[in-house]
Amino acid sequence: MLVHIATPLLSYTGQQPEVEASGASIGELLDDLDRQYPGMRFRIVDEQGKLRPYVRVFVNRVQLMRLDAPLQAGDEVHILQALAGG
Repeated sequence: MLVHIATPLLSYTGQQPEVEASGASIGELLDDLDRQYPGMRFRIVDEQGKLRPYVRVFVNRVQLMRLDAPLQAGDEVHILQALAGG
């Protein structure tokens, strides 16, 4: 499925804003992304196995915040990351 990558994570994908990945759930999709782009999952999932507070995952334009949320082969996934600073 097509995965849109947030700008702060592009260093992991070689500056590719869209990549292909697979998985039956968001967690499996992130595992596949981490296999292809090592280190990416740690930037998205914390040590307790939950999405980090500044990360949002949208599937077909619907925000899903659970790693066990199911995915279908034709889904479009957006991984967004909030920026902060001052």
